Amino acid sequence: MEFGLSDEQKLLDQTIKKFVEKEVPLERVRELAADRQSFDATIWNGLNELGLFGIMIPEEYGGAGLRLLDAIVVQEHLGRQVVPAPFLSTAILAPVALLKGGSEEQKDTWLPKIAAGEVRVAVGVSDVVERRESSGITLKDKKLSGKSVFVIDGQNADLLLLAVGGNNLAIVDKKAAGVSINELTTVDKTRGVVEVVLDGVEAELLGKEGQAEQAISQVIDCARVALAADSLGACHVMLDKAVAYSLERKQFKRVIGSFQAVKHMCAEMAAQIEPCRALVWYAAHAYDELPDEAPLMACHAKAHVADVGQFVSVTATQVFGGMGFTDLVGLHYWFKRIGLNRQLLGGPETVRQRAAELQGWV
Repeated sequence: MEFGLSDEQKLLDQTIKKFVEKEVPLERVRELAADRQSFDATIWNGLNELGLFGIMIPEEYGGAGLRLLDAIVVQEHLGRQVVPAPFLSTAILAPVALLKGGSEEQKDTWLPKIAAGEVRVAVGVSDVVERRESSGITLKDKKLSGKSVFVIDGQNADLLLLAVGGNNLAIVDKKAAGVSINELTTVDKTRGVVEVVLDGVEAELLGKEGQAEQAISQVIDCARVALAADSLGACHVMLDKAVAYSLERKQFKRVIGSFQAVKHMCAEMAAQIEPCRALVWYAAHAYDELPDEAPLMACHAKAHVADVGQFVSVTATQVFGGMGFTDLVGLHYWFKRIGLNRQLLGGPETVRQRAAELQGWV
């Protein structure tokens, strides 16, 4: 049996590839990163014209009605170009949260707006995975107070979806009274990660109180698979750039790609990367078709690609030698994207611990 993309998914793959290569060159990424901007209206509008924000939203709400596997095809190419756009939270995580945990009224209100690109959503569920001592949001007298850290794509969001404990999700207007947003400085300047502080904010819970645990779990699963796909795309670019450089850089009147040590470095990167695609695709397939396997496969994909990404980012930089650390080459944008993806929603150790729990080993 062959497991691969359908003809429609291959067309989607080629369409996104052409768009990001044309509209998001490294020069544009460098300009936005210099100002720590993770949002660009031109890029957002281009993605919206392709209908990508409704990719996982059912047709009845104005979306395309596709699945997670289709969405990660897009996410991989966004990772390849380190695209500064809040696609992950808006197009993947928010629709999953609303579809799995929202009321019919909430779905009718927000899903068509997301599909039309009219609203940008940030999602904060990191406290469910690894809660810091000073973080966490509490619900008391129908008001929300506390702090949510590492809220993904929060820099230019209109709407916030935040975990309240482990069994509630809250919808919060960014401009509501009592909401403060502080930008977190991370290594990756192309993704806007923020800290949200709430002080007596009127609560609008997603669905019924205390019944969002499953929705939160599925949001985390989807996020882990998407982050793995994003890192996979970045790994491919770093490998391609290392190989290309090795075929033009000369030492002792020979291209360095002819040296056995450099050949081995590039071959090892390729060997590490290649199996990752099947793992990520299968994790997305499991979410769509095999729900009992989905949490475990999401953990495996996130942890394994994070480790491979660390190896590839270091090795590719070494192939470039001293040039690899310069802004002129630009490798550091992919290096940092891989580094942030590694830590969001749990590093490899944390995620493997969760995998062990799911299998009853702990």
